[in-house]
Amino acid sequence: MIGVDIGTTSTKAVLFEENGTIVAQSNQGYPLHQPSPSVAEQDPEQILEAVIHTIAAVMQESLATPESILLVSFSSAMHSVIAVDPAGKPLTACITWADNRSSRYARRLKDELNGHVLYLRTGTPIHPMSPITKLMWLGEEQPELFRQTYKFISIKEYIFFRLFGEYVIDHSIASATGMFNLEKLDWDEEALRIAGVTPERLSRPVPTTHILQGLLPELTGKLGLLTDTPFVVGASDGVLSNLGVGAMEPGVIAATIGTSGAIRTVVDHPLTDPKGRIFCYALTDKHWVIGGPVNNGGMLFRWVRDEFAASEVETAKRLGIDPYEVLTRIAEQVPPGSNGLLFHPYLTGERAPLWNPDARGSFFGLSMNHRKEHMIRAVLEGVIFNMYTVLLAMEECIGEPVRILATGGFARSALWRQMMADIFDQEVVVPESFESSCLGAVVLGLYAIRRIDSLDAVFSMIGSTHRHEPVTAHAKAYKQLLPIFISVSRSLEDQYQAIADFQREQAGEQPG
Repeated sequence: MIGVDIGTTSTKAVLFEENGTIVAQSNQGYPLHQPSPSVAEQDPEQILEAVIHTIAAVMQESLATPESILLVSFSSAMHSVIAVDPAGKPLTACITWADNRSSRYARRLKDELNGHVLYLRTGTPIHPMSPITKLMWLGEEQPELFRQTYKFISIKEYIFFRLFGEYVIDHSIASATGMFNLEKLDWDEEALRIAGVTPERLSRPVPTTHILQGLLPELTGKLGLLTDTPFVVGASDGVLSNLGVGAMEPGVIAATIGTSGAIRTVVDHPLTDPKGRIFCYALTDKHWVIGGPVNNGGMLFRWVRDEFAASEVETAKRLGIDPYEVLTRIAEQVPPGSNGLLFHPYLTGERAPLWNPDARGSFFGLSMNHRKEHMIRAVLEGVIFNMYTVLLAMEECIGEPVRILATGGFARSALWRQMMADIFDQEVVVPESFESSCLGAVVLGLYAIRRIDSLDAVFSMIGSTHRHEPVTAHAKAYKQLLPIFISVSRSLEDQYQAIADFQREQAGEQPG
């Protein structure tokens, strides 16, 4: 079974045996173009190339025969928009979830167009990440391009069109557009009217278990697969991460930090928040994932590496080790709480818990006694502090969690895992396999081809785990700092907008 995860910074393909054992894996990265504070785009062709390359690579590495592949199943990042012409050629770049150019339209939707009622039907919080706001922005500010567009699609829909020549969107990706009615499992009429499109200009919604066969002939040789290999459309990376980590029971929380991050749990029916703070996305018609996403996860550790740590990167090269390992060792020298230095990790605005695209990052409490190692640790702690504030909002809807399962790239760091246990003040369990979205995708795929009759089959595939108990003294220090962290971020709303407007003006953009 091959699980493919189309992420923000890379695409991964993992070839699993039917018992969940990883046989081969491949990862190919691509850039996120951010020429100004509000823009975050990618080249769809580079992502298509990465999908083809990684599937072909795991086939070659594993020496698997085309006949031996049961299925290929997909996970994908949410909220992207690509305008395409009648031939399927992109008229725009892939506008990602991190693109904030529609911030004014998100504010208009929220304040003037009954946005909260729309959220209660669609489950997507009002924010520039949402494709409905991106379509509002494109229709208003690029009307000629909007008129010429044949369809507006996500990156996963683009990949499937290029593989099979069909436009389909799974219920999971559709439920993250702000235009999909969760009860009807179809496009929401009012949302489409606000976005300025008809159903014909979007893809056909299909269940996450929908299967496509008939791979275009020119791709069978490139991929090393048979023409009739079942391709399962799959779901979004977030909901599949919950499945892949085994967070499928009531009260079990999945905490994921990859490029971005999220806190999520599974419920058996669509559930939204009267305060509009959490999302609700489909996994299957019987499994719905609620939670809160954060913009700023592992990308901030990369930012630290690239902007603060040139000498440490050189040291790592000389020692032949990962630069992140060097940075982690440096951060371990600093006590929990970074001697009173807090970092608010809003470098790309923020979704949950602030839902404010104008939020900006800051160090708070900086003194002459702080050094670079304090700043490195404060960044890691700030990401976890922010995740914990999302959990606090979720607890109002579902109560206290009974178990926390952690996944994503951050789980490779023992220091970061322990930080989560200490800040959450609860045991954190980490599956040995970090590729939870790919594992979730293939389990959903087995369910789609009726090889298994329940998604609970995942529990036999997860394998051994790391466990981290909170250290009492560490948890006590973090409890003192958390109210300060929250109050500072909440008190700066006006200043966030003012500085973001200044930054947009400096970049030649229109103020928000």
